[in-house]
Amino acid sequence: MMDWSDRHCRVFHRLMSRRARLYTEMLTTGAVIHGDRNRLLGFDASEHPVALQLGGSAPCELAAAATIGEDFGYDEINLNVGCPSDRVKDGRFGACLMAEPELVAACVAAIKRAVKVPVTVKCRIGIDNQDPEIALDRLARGVVAAGADALIVHARKAWLNGLSPKENRDIPPLDYDRIYRLKAALPDVPIIINGGIGGLEAAQAHLSRVDGAMLGRAAYQEPWRLLAVDPELFGEPAPCATMKDVFEAMMPYISRELSRGTRLHAITRHLVGAYHAVPGARAFRRHLAEHGVKPGAGLEVLRAAVALVEDRAAASIAA
Repeated sequence: MMDWSDRHCRVFHRLMSRRARLYTEMLTTGAVIHGDRNRLLGFDASEHPVALQLGGSAPCELAAAATIGEDFGYDEINLNVGCPSDRVKDGRFGACLMAEPELVAACVAAIKRAVKVPVTVKCRIGIDNQDPEIALDRLARGVVAAGADALIVHARKAWLNGLSPKENRDIPPLDYDRIYRLKAALPDVPIIINGGIGGLEAAQAHLSRVDGAMLGRAAYQEPWRLLAVDPELFGEPAPCATMKDVFEAMMPYISRELSRGTRLHAITRHLVGAYHAVPGARAFRRHLAEHGVKPGAGLEVLRAAVALVEDRAAASIAA
């Protein structure tokens, strides 16, 4: 979710579910240690529980970055060894580390020594010509022995030689059964399944076999699905009953961000999928795209976009 799940996106998502755990986009250890920490790591208090996802391969640097993240108040440190992007591979972090399970275990051990919050690992079932039965088991047992508190497993291989990062999200076949077998082999370890889960119905089906389900693109591209998370999975009311309520609740946050110099589009770019298959959804997206990018754009742009949907909905009911 690099460049997607930034702090503005996470505030938006939190207004739809109190219980879902949110994850940052992956940040490299170099960026965390040497970059603008407030810009990279700062988050709104409403986001809790929120996990910091790190990319790196040097145990000492990961420990330092994790300590910084814990000091910022993150509830979990997640080590990503599943991202297949070219820049990740060139930097020796992400999915290429599945070829070095001993190093990944050493990284986990270093992070565990440095922080008190839970430490988790996100991985694939294997890379390139690896046998997923061997590769995933070796990685999982190594990081668990090193102290990992949970594993998040994307149910696809990553083909680092031959497929682009975009293709790696769709072309390698999903193998959910491999993750079910991992859970059976490690019954005491929390296993979260990821990859190709399109909504809550699919997530619920997985939850009979594993401990959790992670939604990535489905949550981002169709965020309205999150309104059902708390009622359907936890038996609790959602923070906001409707998407209109979500936007009203988000207005104070947007106002504060605009006063700090944030451009409206930096926030509204995460909102375009808020409405789905309802009258006015296309007009909503078009209005944000045309007006949200303009210099000085303010709350009136979002209010007008929401009004387009509400007016169409009212007209539909009246008809």
